[in-house]
Amino acid sequence: MNILFKKYSIGSMLHLIAICVFCTGAGLAAAAGIERPPNAEPLSANALRARFADLSGQLNHNQFNRPLYLDSTESSSHLKGDIYALVNYPFATVNTALNDPTHWCDVLTLHLNVKYCRASIDKTGDTLLVSIGTKNDKPLYEAFDVKFSYNMVATTPDYFAVRLSAKTGPLSTSDYHIQLEATSVPNGKTFIHLTYSYAYSFTGRLAMQSYLATIGRDKVGFTTENSAGKSPHSGSDYISGVRGLVERNTMRYYLAIDSYLAALSAPPEAQHEMRLQSWFTSTEQYAKQLHEMDRATYLEIKRSEFRRQQKSPS
Repeated sequence: MNILFKKYSIGSMLHLIAICVFCTGAGLAAAAGIERPPNAEPLSANALRARFADLSGQLNHNQFNRPLYLDSTESSSHLKGDIYALVNYPFATVNTALNDPTHWCDVLTLHLNVKYCRASIDKTGDTLLVSIGTKNDKPLYEAFDVKFSYNMVATTPDYFAVRLSAKTGPLSTSDYHIQLEATSVPNGKTFIHLTYSYAYSFTGRLAMQSYLATIGRDKVGFTTENSAGKSPHSGSDYISGVRGLVERNTMRYYLAIDSYLAALSAPPEAQHEMRLQSWFTSTEQYAKQLHEMDRATYLEIKRSEFRRQQKSPS
């Protein structure tokens, strides 16, 4: 571990710890006696549609200017972000696109910190090997590999649920999950629910406190704390800390899903570029929370990573 630390400045190491602990949904391995986070249990088509009806007000009137509801929770040992959203694509399209492990790499690599992804499908199970690194363009040996298992939790003609999970990860990380469920709703649209959860230990919280006190001190989430006399969406009202961080990354993954779906209408050879452009444009709609670099820099980095991945062996 000391050899690894010598490769980075203190500031870069704090940023890298933050990425490994939280940007992938990871938490430092829970010590004995610390509660482990429960998996988000999938619902059913009827239950998810009932949730759609319950959230109709929030989906129609919110700060996101799109039919989306975001929630986050924090306890002494885990964090969780949830996004419910109505997407303007038929269920069959969403099912074909996202109920397949080979397509998830195209989704995940839109994220700034996902530097490489390779799906493997065989009799031992479906997996995704994902490399996580800093937002800048770096060689893959400076990234950390996380092996996700891909599980089709449920599938019916009008509902599916998939889960990506990893037992272990870099810097002793463990037990993190990205789950998506979807169902058909009227007017040819689909209602989706993205859950992003992870556990963390006392050591992990200390690492994040260091990050949030330095590099991440000005970063905020989307939930507002309506203090008396303040506008409900004024900058000073947005939550910060670890809940703000999990909200930012839950949103980044949701926008990656939406950008992937939007690009399916383009010719296959144009889809990758369209996804990149769409993801960056979408994140800039929430620049206060999600802006990290300009468009040209993001595109240059992601195009370079894509070329590298195309050259890599399957």
